[in-house]
Amino acid sequence: MSQLPYIPSNAPFTPEQRAWLNGYLAGLFADANDAQLEADVAPARLAGSRNPEPLLVMYGSQTGTAEQLARRFAKDAVKRGFVPRVLELNAFASVDFAKENRLVIVTSTWGDGDPPDNAAGFWQHLNSGAAPQVDHLSYAVLALGDKTYSDFCGAGKKFDERLQQLGARQIHPRAECDVDYEATAAAWMEGVWVALAKAGQASRLLENRSGDSLIQMTTGQDIASSSDAAGGTPALRYNRNHPFPSRVISNRKLNAAGSAKDTRHIEISLEGSGLIYEAGDALGVLPANCPVLVNDILQALGCDGEEAVPDARENETSLRQALLTRHQITQPSMDFLVALAERSGDAKLKSLLDPARKTELDKFLSGREVVDFLSSFPAARFEPAEFVALLRKLQPRLYSIASSPMAHPGEVHLTVGVVRYESHGRQRKGVCSTFLADRVELNVTPLPVFVQPSHGFRLPADGDRPIIMIGPGTGIAPFRAFLEERRAIGAKGSHWLFFGDQCRAHDFLYREELEAMLADGALTRLDTAFSRDQREKIYVQHRMLENAGELWEWLETGAHVYVCGDARRMARDVDAALHEIIQKAGGKEAAHAAEYVRRLKTERRYQRDVY
Repeated sequence: MSQLPYIPSNAPFTPEQRAWLNGYLAGLFADANDAQLEADVAPARLAGSRNPEPLLVMYGSQTGTAEQLARRFAKDAVKRGFVPRVLELNAFASVDFAKENRLVIVTSTWGDGDPPDNAAGFWQHLNSGAAPQVDHLSYAVLALGDKTYSDFCGAGKKFDERLQQLGARQIHPRAECDVDYEATAAAWMEGVWVALAKAGQASRLLENRSGDSLIQMTTGQDIASSSDAAGGTPALRYNRNHPFPSRVISNRKLNAAGSAKDTRHIEISLEGSGLIYEAGDALGVLPANCPVLVNDILQALGCDGEEAVPDARENETSLRQALLTRHQITQPSMDFLVALAERSGDAKLKSLLDPARKTELDKFLSGREVVDFLSSFPAARFEPAEFVALLRKLQPRLYSIASSPMAHPGEVHLTVGVVRYESHGRQRKGVCSTFLADRVELNVTPLPVFVQPSHGFRLPADGDRPIIMIGPGTGIAPFRAFLEERRAIGAKGSHWLFFGDQCRAHDFLYREELEAMLADGALTRLDTAFSRDQREKIYVQHRMLENAGELWEWLETGAHVYVCGDARRMARDVDAALHEIIQKAGGKEAAHAAEYVRRLKTERRYQRDVY
């Protein structure tokens, strides 16, 4: 293996930047020389396998991760002698479950334990009188979630339990993945293959195992070993595990003076990356933690930061480097809280960790970070290695892309709401938003990025179709991309945008661009809702209801509806408004309105990019 690259001490970086970059490069190249992911398997290889067996793989995916894992599982299934069929769960009507013997479900969870949009229809079907008994069906479920939410992996649990109620046989236990999902998902996949082999359902399962890697857990665009025309050196295609070190080339504030918000327009160069994206995709950004916060934690630990700690990709790294680039150091993990309660002996904290008091614990944790607990319980001491072992892995942040590649070749744009607030006597910072806004120097600081495809948030293939876009605040991002894309391809369809924020004078994001689009016809109609410009707060859902008749007419003429923004409040309110519009303007009963919305989702005419 070649020597790992490093940044010399005379390079034009601050010590923090140099430490971060050296750590990043070490992680990027540590296993790149040995990484090889086989391309799509040629039909000839499958033809050499006797009696290939069918395998149904279905997914529910809001951001694309579950879909990518499902497709990776199916790709490995081909190597093992199966003929996989990959479908979103809402495509259940195309499946004759009476003829299916093996089903694999990979699903994320949306909101408070709900299925993603492209799985909601299947969930309703399973709970209807039309759901069939499937006693002959063997299945396995991989559930994706986030432990910071109350109903962790709720959708996967619900599918698992309901399939058992309908008579299906669980061939392998459900796995529940937190945001750091790679290892859990890989172990689950391998377990499914072993279970199938033991059940005698795949006699050729291990036929070609020698020389093949079991599961290579990468997402997005794969890493491939290939030779370039010049000299046969390995070429990297960048992804979540091997992000591209991009450059930020523009960072400007979108809010006017006097605004209570700080929203940034960030432009990033993808030159030399080979990364390709489409309007509707997201960009994954791997941030570094705030050096000031790292110093505060080191002080609370009584460490100088040079202490050696284990690292997943290297033999060891410094404690400072681990805290800067490897671990989440704001929100405390449950493992950390349990260890802290044990070492401090604090009765209140111990009692709050009772699962029955989760609501109270969530309220207590609001606005508190790891450093607060270290400061509040100084008697609870941790060795550096055990401390980092109690922290969660620092995860990439996904941002809806705010540009069309046709309008900005070689670039990708983001709309970033910078998070800053005060709680419990400390100033708090959003990890990635302040990294982008404050600490990434233009054309200097490397910014690790990857493209996260979002196949469930796409413009209609027919450019003549009208589209309705609802995106308050930073939810405007993908709709800027949509409008640029439709203008670039000369789409004839009408475009209606609902945008909202706090104050028209200060928070009308991309106002000049949107007004120019209105003037040249690229944007047909713009309705705005600025909540604080009058005594009674007005939001985008109110503007929708005010225009119920016209919205209904657009829907009836085939319009596609898109929503982007906050999942917990805005998206729910918009969904409720859509149901009300269909009832009142369309003259439908509540049940018929619900069925109308479900049909919109099934036809991909109602898509949401929510977070």
